[in-house]
Amino acid sequence: MRRLPGITVAALAVLVSAVPAQAAYPGDRVTWPRKRPAPATTTISPGAVAGTPSSAGTDARSGRQAAFAKAARTYGVPESVLLAVSYLESRWEGHRGLPSVSAGYGPMHLVDGRARPGRPHGVGEDPRGDETRPRVIALPPVAPAPPQDTLRQASELTGLPLRRLREDPSANIMGGAALLADYRRRTGGSPDAGPAGWYDAVARYPGVPEEGAAGTEAARSFADEVYATIQTGAARVTDDGERMALPATPDLSTPRAPLAEPPGPAAQRRAHGPTPTPAPVTDIVVKPATEPATKTSTVLAAAPSPLPTARPAALAAAPAAGATVKTTAGPDCPRNVSCEWLPAVYRRLKDGGYGNHDRSDGPRKIDYIVIHDGETSYDAMTRLVRNPEYLSWHFTIRSSDGHIAQHLRARDIGWHAGNWYVNSRSIGLEHEGYLARGGSWFTEAMYRASARLVRHLAARYDVPLDRAHILGHDNVPGTTPETVGGMHDDPGPYWDWSHYFELLGSPLRASGGAAARSVLIKPDYGTNSPNFTGCPGGCRGLGASSVWLHTRPSLTAPLVSDIGKHPTGESTYSVYDHAARASSGQRYALAERRDGWTAIWYLGRKAWFSDPAEAPTSLPASGPLVTPRPGRAPIRVYGRAYPKAHAYPVGVPVQALTPLQYSIPAGQVYSSGPTTRASYLRAAAFDPAEHRVVRGETRYRQIQFGHRVMFVRASDVQPVSR
Repeated sequence: MRRLPGITVAALAVLVSAVPAQAAYPGDRVTWPRKRPAPATTTISPGAVAGTPSSAGTDARSGRQAAFAKAARTYGVPESVLLAVSYLESRWEGHRGLPSVSAGYGPMHLVDGRARPGRPHGVGEDPRGDETRPRVIALPPVAPAPPQDTLRQASELTGLPLRRLREDPSANIMGGAALLADYRRRTGGSPDAGPAGWYDAVARYPGVPEEGAAGTEAARSFADEVYATIQTGAARVTDDGERMALPATPDLSTPRAPLAEPPGPAAQRRAHGPTPTPAPVTDIVVKPATEPATKTSTVLAAAPSPLPTARPAALAAAPAAGATVKTTAGPDCPRNVSCEWLPAVYRRLKDGGYGNHDRSDGPRKIDYIVIHDGETSYDAMTRLVRNPEYLSWHFTIRSSDGHIAQHLRARDIGWHAGNWYVNSRSIGLEHEGYLARGGSWFTEAMYRASARLVRHLAARYDVPLDRAHILGHDNVPGTTPETVGGMHDDPGPYWDWSHYFELLGSPLRASGGAAARSVLIKPDYGTNSPNFTGCPGGCRGLGASSVWLHTRPSLTAPLVSDIGKHPTGESTYSVYDHAARASSGQRYALAERRDGWTAIWYLGRKAWFSDPAEAPTSLPASGPLVTPRPGRAPIRVYGRAYPKAHAYPVGVPVQALTPLQYSIPAGQVYSSGPTTRASYLRAAAFDPAEHRVVRGETRYRQIQFGHRVMFVRASDVQPVSR
C-alpha cells in the first residue's frame, strides 16, 4: 500500500469539499506525490459496456474519483459502497496492473482464479531450528481449492476484455461495480437499493469458496469492516497521484440480513471439480488463556488506535431471526476480527518422533511476534498445517477478506522461524501470498486484520510494538554459521512496515534531534523504488520499504558484503537477497553523514544509503547503543542467547555456544534492543511434562547487527551515550 509525502488530511478536505477533514480514516495520511505525476486515467463509456444501462448525466470530477462515480451510476451501486469495498481491497490503488500476492488486480482486486499457488515454505532452513533434533521437511502434496474467478466473472458481466480489467483502473472499477450489482440481484434485491440494502452483496464480494459457519462469519466480518469504513470515511492520494475521498456517514444503519447460498463458489467448484478432502485429524479442545493483563496491556489500552477496536453499534446487531451463526474462534483471537480455530496436529509419528509443534503445560514468556508470508495460498497453508509431518505456526491470515485461522495456542511452540531460541519465545503469523512471485502488494483487509491481531497479542503477552520485537522472518538470525545462508527472506521488501505500524497504533516517528546517535530507517513507500531483480516478469520499479546499502556514498559503489549470506561472493540486487538492505522501522547506530548520504554500522563495517535532506529515507532516533568494552574487541556475535555449559542439569544435553561468522571490531557502535538472561527450553518429548527450562546467569543484549537481529554477551559491551 503506497503512501506519498506532503499534504495533510485537512488540506485534502479543502480540495475535495465534499469530505470534511475529520472524515479521513484514522491512521491514513493523505499525501502528494513528489516524483510521479498523475497519469491520464482512461474512463469507460457506458455504451462500451455490454448489457449495461447508460449513465445518466455527467460528473464534474475527474480521474479515479469520477471513475467510481460513473461505475456506481452505471450499475446502480451506491458510490459509498463501491468506494469502501475498494478501499478495503486496495486503498484505491491501481498498482500499474500488477497482481496482488493473491492474484487480485486493480482497485477492486478482481481475482484471476486460474492462477495456481506456488510451493510453500519448507526448503532451505530447518523450521524448528534446533540442530540437536533436526527436522527434515518433505513437502506433502496439496490440491487447494481455486479461488473464485471474479476477473472472468467481471469480464462476462461487462463485456470488457481480461487484459483491460487487469491493467486499466477505470475498467477494473466498472468490473467491480458489475459484480456487486450481480450479487445484489441474486439475492432478490433491486440494484438501486440504498447503502444499507447492499450488505449481502458486499459480504460476498471477496469471493471466498468457503461454506459453513466459518465462511458466513468471515463474509459478515468483511461487510462489517466495509460499512465501518463508510461510517468513518477515508481520504488519501494514491501512488499515481489520484486524489480520493469517501465522505463519512456516521449515522448509516446497516441491518445484518441472513446470507443466502453464495452465487459464485458452487459454479466454481463445478468447473474445477470437487475440492479435495484433507486427511482426518484429531481436534484439540482448549480453553481461552486467562493470563492477567500486563503493563503493555495498560499502555496500549490507553493509546489511541488507528483501527476501530469494536464494530459500530449498528453493525454489531445480532443477525435476523433464524440466522444466528456460531463458530469456534481461536483461543487467542481478539473479538473484532473474523477468526476460527483450525488446530494443527499433535501426533506421534511412525519413526518415533512427533509433529508438528511442541505443547506447553503452562504460559511461556513471549518476546517476539514474527511476520511471515506463506509463499502459497491460504487454502494450501491451512491444509498443510494439519499434516503432522509438516511444520507449524500460530495464525494464518487470508488476503481477500482478512479472515484469520488460529492453529496453535499462543502458549504452544510453533516450528516456523528456523531458530529454536526465537521459536520458543515467539508467536508466528503466516500471511497468504508471496515475497515476489507474480505479486507485489498485500490487501488492506489483510493488513488490518493482521494489525488488530498483533495489537491484541502484544497487549496480552506484553510484547513492545517496535521492530526489535515485531520481526519479519527475514530478521530472525541463523543459529550457527552453517544455517545463516539458508534462512528465509519473507515477508520481503514489499511488506509496508510503515503502514503496518500506523495500523498498530505505533507509527514510525523521529525520536531524537539533530544530535541523535542513531537513525530509524523510513523511506517513503510510494516513491522509494529500489532496482530489484528476480521478480517473475520484472520488478518494474515497485515501491518498497527497503534501502540499499553501499560501501561508499555513491550509487555506483558496490553493495556491502555479507560473509554469512555470500561467503565467497558479493551481495546482489535480487528481491530475495537482503544482505545489503535495511528496512523500515529498523534502528541503526549512526556512523557518519556526507553530502546527502548516511552511514550506519552494519555487519562490522560502515554501510551507506542515500538520505537527501529533500527526500529523507531515515529519521533521527534515540535508543540504547552499545560498543565493545576496552580490551574485549573483536567481540563475538550469536544467533541465540543460550546458557553456558555449567547451567545444564544432568539429563539435559548441553547446547553448544556457537558464535556466528561475524564479529564487532573496536570502536563500532550498534543499536541495542532488549537485554535478556540466557535460557534454553529442552522440548524433545511428546509429553510436555518432560520439558525442561534451563536458565543461566549470562546476560545477552539483542542488537541490530545487519538486516537480522543478533545477540552479544552483555559483559562484552558497554553503553554509549545516546
